[in-house]
Amino acid sequence: MSTEIDYYELLEVERTADDATIKSSYRRLAMRFHPDRNPGDHDAEHRFKSINEAYDCLKDPQKRAAYDRFGKAAFENGGPGGMGGGFGGGFSDLGDIFETIFGASGFGGGGSQRGPARGADLRYDMEITLEEAFHGRESEVTIDVAAHCETCDGSGAKPGTSASRCGHCQGSGKVRAQQGFFVVERTCPVCGGMGETIADPCRDCHGEGRVGKRKTLSVTIPAGVDEGNRIRLSGEGEAGARGAPAGDLYIFLHVKRHAIFEREGTTLFARAPISFTTASLGGTIAVPGLDGVTHDIKIPAGIQSGKQIRQRGAGMPVLNGRGHGDMVVQIDVETPTKLNAKQRELLEQFRETETGEECPQSSGFFSKIKDMLAG
Repeated sequence: MSTEIDYYELLEVERTADDATIKSSYRRLAMRFHPDRNPGDHDAEHRFKSINEAYDCLKDPQKRAAYDRFGKAAFENGGPGGMGGGFGGGFSDLGDIFETIFGASGFGGGGSQRGPARGADLRYDMEITLEEAFHGRESEVTIDVAAHCETCDGSGAKPGTSASRCGHCQGSGKVRAQQGFFVVERTCPVCGGMGETIADPCRDCHGEGRVGKRKTLSVTIPAGVDEGNRIRLSGEGEAGARGAPAGDLYIFLHVKRHAIFEREGTTLFARAPISFTTASLGGTIAVPGLDGVTHDIKIPAGIQSGKQIRQRGAGMPVLNGRGHGDMVVQIDVETPTKLNAKQRELLEQFRETETGEECPQSSGFFSKIKDMLAG
């Protein structure tokens, strides 16, 4: 009488293990006991079948519940939750293992597709000024790229000839090989997955269907673009081999640092130093905007350093939308460092008239210092 081996023991997990733990353990064991890794080892072959049977049951919530209650008897003689065969179902979850062992998927479903692949996408980095980002512009880029061969019209075959069906894969672009219990599907080594071979290749592209070429493209940069934005030019990337579609060209934009403005979204920030007399008496300063308009910023009397004044609608345009952001000017009050005799005399006279009420924050601070020392 044979002893029934518990499915949980086969997969080396606890009965309370969650699905992720069971799946992880199954993959580890399946790779360990795979017949291709253990040629001629009948014990490993049997163990491989057993762990597939166990995982096929425990990965299904209904089958697992039935197994937990009745054991294997749940699937015998039409019992509840019948499995319908101990070995077959587990293969649907072996894709990750096949890729690790063979470098390709098995059973024909996920192999390479017939025919030449689409051409590669290309990247081009373009540097623009903040003014150009504000207004937008038309620009040109020159790139070296693989383009369709004009001699053979991208076919790769000498003019007047054509490609023929590959005799090795019979035009499928894939071949199958038996490996243990599996039929593994791979790209045809003769035609490289094309399904066709060229007996008389084009002399200019040597059968590739594409040649190196330098081309100049026009690029429209919309107003409002920001650092890292990209522009896609469809079909302007590398041409695909033997007439396959071309990839795309992506223009990545980089905005140069500006001498005055910093940007955050659609808001422009600038720092404006003003004299202490303007800060005390108030006034107006002129700030030229990126829109070409000189904006008069009104300075209220008594303004302090760090105060921000917002100019509505003077910021960056909204990309692909309407309107503009704001311009924010931060005020920095500058203390004079060079005074002539007359200016110094006037300031001395002003100091003699100070009562402390002119600068309440300073007066309040030193009052607190005085109280602290006295306390």
